Amino acid sequence: MNGDGRLWLLPADGTGRPQEIETPGLPDVNNDHVLSPDGATVYASCDDRHIWRVPVAGGAAERVTKDDGGMHFLHGVSPDGSRLGYVRLVPEGDNWWASATIHTVGTDGEDDRAVTTHPGPADGCEWTPDGEWILFNTEQFTPGQAQLARIRPDGTGLEQLTSDERVNWFPHVAPTGDVVAYLSYPPGTTGHPADLPVELRLVEVGAWGRPATLVKLHGGQGTINVPSWAPDGSAFAFVEYPLGS
Repeated sequence: MNGDGRLWLLPADGTGRPQEIETPGLPDVNNDHVLSPDGATVYASCDDRHIWRVPVAGGAAERVTKDDGGMHFLHGVSPDGSRLGYVRLVPEGDNWWASATIHTVGTDGEDDRAVTTHPGPADGCEWTPDGEWILFNTEQFTPGQAQLARIRPDGTGLEQLTSDERVNWFPHVAPTGDVVAYLSYPPGTTGHPADLPVELRLVEVGAWGRPATLVKLHGGQGTINVPSWAPDGSAFAFVEYPLGS
């Protein structure tokens, strides 16, 4: 997990305190960090707007992305561990979302490819376990209202998945490949802010119009930005922002 600009390990059963991963050279991280399939590496977006490689056991961090005029926000790692999926932002003034497109890049920082070309906001890109699709949220179909979609990693086969009145973000496919968890905002929400009454929803692949609400909570930005499923697909972790009196 992330906190105070650092990466931490927390026992999944809650029996221990968080332990910081010692990472010399790593800039402050944000909440976008994803484990490699073998569990040995965590890739993290940092406040320098780049993606970094960090050994889970601790050690020197290495920057992956290059200076190309854009901002890089990580959301997925390919099933074979060879590529990263990220959102590339090219701001105009204070508008960070002037151009937001889905890209993939090799874990060595080479062979950067644009998956989407539509500039209207897109986010939350993540591969399916079979590597056949990248799921993400986009305003391409409904400007100002994010819905879930999928696309082939080569940029073909774009398909809208959800089409309800709510604002839907950050689809995460279970390791079993049969269900997807995602964050659902109230109608009319702009962007993906924090501190709102949101829902965590679960939907079967192929039955996109029939989601089930699992949890209602106060949250939003940071609640489930990146993959957090248990390896067996039996549960997923999330962050809640309890509101005091």
